[in-house]
Amino acid sequence: MYTYNPSHHSGDGQRSSGIPEKQPYVRSTPGPMTSTDRKVMEVEMKEKGRPAEPEEPEREQWGAKMDFMLSMLGYCVGLGNVWRFPYLCYKNGGGAFLIPYLIMLTFAGLPLFFMELALGQYASLGPVTIWRCLPLFKGIGFAMCIISGLVCIYYNMIIAWSLYYMFASFTSMLPWRTCDNWWNTPNCVETSAVANATNKTDNYTRISPSEEYFHERVLKYSVDLGNNSTARGIEHTGTMSWELALVLLLAWIIVFACLCKGVKSSGKVVYFTATFPYIVLIILLIRGAILPGAREGIIFYIKPDFNRLRDSQVWYDAASQIFYSLGVAFGGILAMSSYNKFNNNCHRDAVLIALANCGTSVFAGFAIFSYIGYMAHELKMPVGKVVASGSGLAFIAYPEALTLMPISPLWSILFFFMLLTLGLDSQFVMLETIVTALSDEFPTLLRQHKTWVLLAICICLYLLGLTQCTQAGIFWLEMMNWYSAGFCLIVTALIMAIGISWVYGIKRFSADIKEMIGYEPNIYFKACWMVISPALMLFIFIFSLVQYSPVVYNGIAYPDWAVTLGLLMAFFSILMIPLVGIIVVAKNKGSFTERFKKAITPDEKWGPAIMSQEQKEWKSTEGIDNPATIYDPGTMENGTDQPPLYDPRSINRYPLYDPRSLQQDPIRNGGSINDTSYSSRL
Repeated sequence: MYTYNPSHHSGDGQRSSGIPEKQPYVRSTPGPMTSTDRKVMEVEMKEKGRPAEPEEPEREQWGAKMDFMLSMLGYCVGLGNVWRFPYLCYKNGGGAFLIPYLIMLTFAGLPLFFMELALGQYASLGPVTIWRCLPLFKGIGFAMCIISGLVCIYYNMIIAWSLYYMFASFTSMLPWRTCDNWWNTPNCVETSAVANATNKTDNYTRISPSEEYFHERVLKYSVDLGNNSTARGIEHTGTMSWELALVLLLAWIIVFACLCKGVKSSGKVVYFTATFPYIVLIILLIRGAILPGAREGIIFYIKPDFNRLRDSQVWYDAASQIFYSLGVAFGGILAMSSYNKFNNNCHRDAVLIALANCGTSVFAGFAIFSYIGYMAHELKMPVGKVVASGSGLAFIAYPEALTLMPISPLWSILFFFMLLTLGLDSQFVMLETIVTALSDEFPTLLRQHKTWVLLAICICLYLLGLTQCTQAGIFWLEMMNWYSAGFCLIVTALIMAIGISWVYGIKRFSADIKEMIGYEPNIYFKACWMVISPALMLFIFIFSLVQYSPVVYNGIAYPDWAVTLGLLMAFFSILMIPLVGIIVVAKNKGSFTERFKKAITPDEKWGPAIMSQEQKEWKSTEGIDNPATIYDPGTMENGTDQPPLYDPRSINRYPLYDPRSLQQDPIRNGGSINDTSYSSRL
């Protein structure tokens, strides 16, 4: 026989746990709040004399699982997979470089990628608002948005260059094939002249038609000072290139058009933009593999030199490449995963996307080096003399290799269209990161106007990018590339890993993941999150400081004011972390200890998106490690006073008994526990 124990309830509106009673509307079913739920809640609040809370627009989700997978794959597989990884591989021991590369993927890249993916999916919030879990660390979200915003400015300029080259390829003969154009200088040496030269030495250098086309025609980076003298540098602004300004405008229009409907529209666009680069890479590899010299180029790419593994620079390059290619600490992973369904298997997604990203890098290297080998064969030069990295590979070395092929305009169009799609996918996610952060931080004000927010951001970033359309534009772009996402990215990720693993708590975070996918992450992930990954990031950070050198482009040094501006750009994002933390502590009430303790305690609104507000308040107050003792007479054993432990995560399986309903309780009024009116509430 069950007995009622009134000692668990007090008459002053207190629960037995001491939590002040509240009377919000509690929904009978889990999931997003419907319009009916909101109307009932508003009526109840008006009856109690409280103003109704402003209606918060519902958050969108991915239309299909494949939308998310392709968006994340497109985000991770970017320009760096094509123009940076192959160069690093040949530079750092060829096939031997894959050893430190895979080690860094296993112990740094994959664990941090999974951490961000799980965190964003759990609460369905953007990179700023997600830090309700640890208000003291909210500055991490602002740092991520600043980094993404700065990268967006120059990344879209690279997309604009791809558009420029693609349009220029619609011709019978590629314009960078010969040296008899108005932009060429006497220093230009055509490919045929190099191949026929007999006095080439190891120190033989030249200026190719493709290099002069990029520098003197597209960028026009030589500023005329008069008296037949020119100057190059960031301090020599020169004039605006309206051709570049227009293609940059077109690039921003394309980005806006693809994102204007949110993830619903971008999720469909990536079906093409994320898969097309693979089609082109396969075509290029098949065509390149049958060219003369391709074998030598591929051997040069993969031939292992295990002695290089003794060099710490090799391990640093492997770690930095994994880190940047997966996009950790940019905020994009948090933003994209926040649109997932709550029970999506983010663990499986993290492994698949990370492996696909690294596999693409290796595969792209074969396609690139087959053409580099062919170019070296045609020029009768060593492969090491024609290989390049970054923009030098994409807009100088590879375009020249294309001029040596039959039907070169067709291959040029395919190549630069591939670069366009590679860049767009990453740009989509970085820009959506900023929009998501703003709309989640101010949902009632901005979420219904995301299109206008996106438009305003695009206009601002376009205007800031116009500096890269001047004759000094390449120097501005290289400065931003050097500083905006360098060691500041490492610091942001390091603090994030420490905050989640040690302050929020590895047990709490593992329980959150179990709540979503049904099982906790294994000991490998926990060890990486707590010790191994932070240690590797600390190594990268220290090594980057030791090896630091001021930015240089094409052998041209930057003035002191430009270097200082770049450092300020880098530190600006990092400084947001302590600055926002100080503001959060200052806004709290009580002594400093109480303020600080509250700043490292999850906010009352923190919790899964499927939880009701009352559940979130309960979880924030009691915590999952110290469950509250909620009394339920229907589950009491005979003769015991102790109520059962309650876990809010089981709300869908076990109903929450609310002692406030005792005023209508049939037991208290002499009824039976089997009373149908009582049972219906359970």
